[in-house]
Amino acid sequence: MPELMLQKYLAVGAILFVIGLIGFVSRRNLIIMFLCTELMFQGVAINFIAFGRHWMGSAFFHGQAFVVFILVIAAAEASLALGLVVLLYRKRSTLDADAWSELKG
Repeated sequence: MPELMLQKYLAVGAILFVIGLIGFVSRRNLIIMFLCTELMFQGVAINFIAFGRHWMGSAFFHGQAFVVFILVIAAAEASLALGLVVLLYRKRSTLDADAWSELKG
């Protein structure tokens, strides 16, 4: 893969990550925050695939293995987040992240 193509993929991954980070920091709705977390995971996954494709040796398979690991973590995070969101909505009737503040120890 040429250097210019690698830079384009890395730019797309970085843009996805930054959009997810800005959304996570600026929003207080839990569902939006979890979606932004997934967006950050996808940005990192694009970067892993791009680096693996660029090096094209055994690193290609390492990049794919990391992406599969990221997708498994994202699926586990999404299932846990859905349970927490349902629990919070039943208890507080809101999805505002500030409603969790009383759970601090």
